[in-house]
Amino acid sequence: MKIISYNVNGIRAAIRKGFLDWVQQADPDVVCLQEIKAQPEQLNLDDFKDSGYPYHYWYPAQKKGYSGVAILSKHKPLHIEYGTGIDYMDQEGRTIRADFEGFSIISLYLPSGTNIARLEHKFKFMDDFHQYIDEIKQDFPNLVICGDYNICHEAIDIHDPVRLKNVSGFLPEERKWIDDFMKSGFIDSFRHFNEEGDNYSWWSYRANARANNKGWRIDYTLVAQPLQEKLKRAVILPEAKHSDHCPVLVELESEY
Repeated sequence: MKIISYNVNGIRAAIRKGFLDWVQQADPDVVCLQEIKAQPEQLNLDDFKDSGYPYHYWYPAQKKGYSGVAILSKHKPLHIEYGTGIDYMDQEGRTIRADFEGFSIISLYLPSGTNIARLEHKFKFMDDFHQYIDEIKQDFPNLVICGDYNICHEAIDIHDPVRLKNVSGFLPEERKWIDDFMKSGFIDSFRHFNEEGDNYSWWSYRANARANNKGWRIDYTLVAQPLQEKLKRAVILPEAKHSDHCPVLVELESEY
């Protein structure tokens, strides 16, 4: 079971840049998308079916051209859960869950803290999301939470940890939250296999950041502890360039 998570920074723009050809070549079983910035009626949904994903589920924000998540799958899920039931999260289309036999996959787009008001919103979201996951993992213990967390965990995950220590995405409070979240029962699958630096998943469009690999690792495939023995590999795919993010992949042993 190959799962790819990708903040596409607008699915329509990503398609224009060759996303559909790329996803056919990458050939994951499931694709978790974030920041789709589109309503389903704005897309030619047959394109996804023709690319090998007959099962596709969209959870856009109420505000058009903003946020939104989706899951594409080769396999039919047992159930799709749209949102968390927490109104302010669901209005922005931040989470969608697909349940399969033996595990569940969440596509998560955690807010960024672009200003004081949004930073306060982000902290509230983080606390409420952690509580929500603590509740649902009683019934869904085998969670794979893929997505853009908008937080770098450790100094190794950001290109300039000293200069950026007071910037949202690498604030001590944010880093502590994701550290606590992982310690509550999740494995950072990429770091499970790779402890090297200079591995990032997002680069600013400014100052030629991507070409110089001045990046941030803010996209994760977090895997619940009970699935640890099923982990086969986890990698970042920086050669895919349809967005300011790149995809991240985790592979699990599965009957699919």
